[in-house]
Amino acid sequence: METVDSICSHFQWCVNYKALAKLIDFAGKTGRTNLGAWTSYRLRLQRKRWHLRARRKSRELSVVKDRTDQIKPNDIFVFSTFRNEDIRLPYFFKYYRDLGVDHFFMVDNDSDDGGGDYAASQPDVSVWKANGSYRKSRFGVDWLNHLQRKYADGHWTLVVDPDEFFIYPFCDTRPIRALTDWLDASDIRSFGAMLLDMYPKGRLDAVPYTRGQDPIKIASWFDSGNYTISKNNLFYNLWIQGGPRARMFFKEEPWRAPALNKTPLVKWSKEYAYVSSTHMMLPRGLNLVYDEWGGEKASGILLHAKFLDTFGVKAQEELTRGQHYAASQEYKAYAEGIAQHPDLWCKWSEKYINWRQLEILGLMSKGNWA
Repeated sequence: METVDSICSHFQWCVNYKALAKLIDFAGKTGRTNLGAWTSYRLRLQRKRWHLRARRKSRELSVVKDRTDQIKPNDIFVFSTFRNEDIRLPYFFKYYRDLGVDHFFMVDNDSDDGGGDYAASQPDVSVWKANGSYRKSRFGVDWLNHLQRKYADGHWTLVVDPDEFFIYPFCDTRPIRALTDWLDASDIRSFGAMLLDMYPKGRLDAVPYTRGQDPIKIASWFDSGNYTISKNNLFYNLWIQGGPRARMFFKEEPWRAPALNKTPLVKWSKEYAYVSSTHMMLPRGLNLVYDEWGGEKASGILLHAKFLDTFGVKAQEELTRGQHYAASQEYKAYAEGIAQHPDLWCKWSEKYINWRQLEILGLMSKGNWA
């Protein structure tokens, strides 16, 4: 019988959680490797190491504006690291306030465009400045792990970048607290969301983005298929790749394309830690945001509005800084691709309408949340 990994390696065209559940059910229990007590012990030690590392890296953080005295016991938080995102921050804050987020924890990685000052001026935002290396902080994970451990214990937390917009079932009619209340009632501690790259039709620089504008009004298209999925049997998380970045910037080496699987929404405990961005966590049970044994868990989407007219300048800046994964290979691919003025739109592109469209396409699910 085929294992889950071998089955998933052929699951090429669409991340459909219902279909995936059927495949895993067909594979049986062979998909869960019995790693034993020794491996579990090693992972617990690794988690303690991340906590100690986060404490050490917290020395690189200095308070710009601390409004944590405003926090109430049931508040929902957003945590984010940013650099030179002043143009994006007004809409970012508005979007998540409209969802029902109560407080923002922002780490400014040495911005020089005024974004840090703008964030600090907002009444529901606490800001820290980080002058240390983004790469050596594990791309901001250490800084946020520290702040979450200190402030977020017992709170629902959403970890997102300024160009990521969380979509969940019924988000057009229900605030995020309705989702977290249902997750609490269902004894669910983490909620998965696939990163969905959004892009315009035509050249990226054809329509300028203005400060405070909804970026999805410009970058309103996405790939409805063209995704691969596999399973990490050590951390239990799914690994998703594909979309426009894989087919345009990594078409010769699609296995190097960025990961699209994320677990951004978590009922935080000071014992938790992100391992690699929000792609995987410890304890590893938090990564089981899909149903292995049949059925279908609720899931969401992060609309990723990276591809605007600002992208070329941003890609060159990050390439020059060299602060990203694998010697900034991702941004080298972007810089080379952008020089050709690509049009990411193709005949299989879909224009975004709402979350129900994404569920019909199999990219997210309402599960048993009625």
